Amino acid sequence: MKENPTYTLKELLLYFLKLGTIGFGGPVALVGYMHKDLVENKKWISEEEYKEGLALAQLAPGPLAAQLAIYLGFVHYSFLGATLIGFAFVLPSFIMVVLLGIVYKLYGGLSWIQAVFYGVGASVIGIIVMSSYKLTLKSIGKFNLTSFKTNWLLWLFFIVAVIVTLVTQQEQVLLFVLAGIIYMFVKAPPKWFNGKTANSIVLLQMGFWSYDNSTLMKIAIFFAEAGAFVFGSGLAIVPFLHSGVVVENHWLTEHQFVDAVAVAMITPGPVVITVGFIGYLVAGFPGALVAALATFLPCYLFTIALAPSFKKIAQNQSIKAFVDGITAAVVGALVGAVGVIASRSILDIPTALIAISTIFALLYIKKIQEPYIIAVAAVVGVIIKLIL
Repeated sequence: MKENPTYTLKELLLYFLKLGTIGFGGPVALVGYMHKDLVENKKWISEEEYKEGLALAQLAPGPLAAQLAIYLGFVHYSFLGATLIGFAFVLPSFIMVVLLGIVYKLYGGLSWIQAVFYGVGASVIGIIVMSSYKLTLKSIGKFNLTSFKTNWLLWLFFIVAVIVTLVTQQEQVLLFVLAGIIYMFVKAPPKWFNGKTANSIVLLQMGFWSYDNSTLMKIAIFFAEAGAFVFGSGLAIVPFLHSGVVVENHWLTEHQFVDAVAVAMITPGPVVITVGFIGYLVAGFPGALVAALATFLPCYLFTIALAPSFKKIAQNQSIKAFVDGITAAVVGALVGAVGVIASRSILDIPTALIAISTIFALLYIKKIQEPYIIAVAAVVGVIIKLIL
């Protein structure tokens, strides 16, 4: 913990409440707001502290923006600061998605609501396509021969994850762990790693899924596992959620799931907060609360555990290689999930055109934010339904 902060914990708390309320644009935009406001303008956080927090958020599992917020709370106010800032950042968007869940449950069957989500659902497919494309470029490399030669093993993990997700239509957690272990052994074999360690990881993952005494307990276990494998972008959680929520547990239909992703796009704060919306649809407010807490708990625990000695950890090449391997497989699973969801959501020419238009808008209209695209798609959906 650093000494002599130039701000109070209350001031930082109010800032993150505000950012969680009006911060649109996804994880990249949110971490940009934090740098501009806290480093450049207010000078509460130093450039070095911010970079350390951003590096931790990228290395450890957890939604990028939420992880950075928790770390910045830790910098001068230790565990209390990390805890309060984490809650402050997530709370506004959690309240919003619960309210949207209430409205959706009450009025989701009405024709005008269905017309709105007809356009929104198609637009969300386009947004996820672009997100997965950008994540692939950032996490693995460009689609060219040099990248294929240099990062051939990461591309192999990516392609295998795409194929496995498309074929099985489920997330394969053990595949991600295996990719991380293989890449770690190839790139930077650690001295402490041995066969017993590998077996313990496999047993942990298997035991995770066997405990399902009640719906709330199943929700807690499922969302905690999902939250532990979100690297970098909140949308990386999509394949996990789709597999568990739609395919395995049948908690939501395909259309309800796409609507849940849309809710994430139109609300401020972390994209991952859509878990609150899903939890509400499954088990009311207790479901929303359990889903949100379980998803963000790994993020919080990783941050407070790693923050005190992060400089040493960040230099460990074995850990970096492990994370790189997992990330390549997770991004591949996201691409596979896009194919699965799109095949069930793009059902006619109008929805296909809306999805394609969304992709072109994100490609060629600079600085356009997703909420504006979704608003236009909602209007277009209503008009199409009125005409048809």
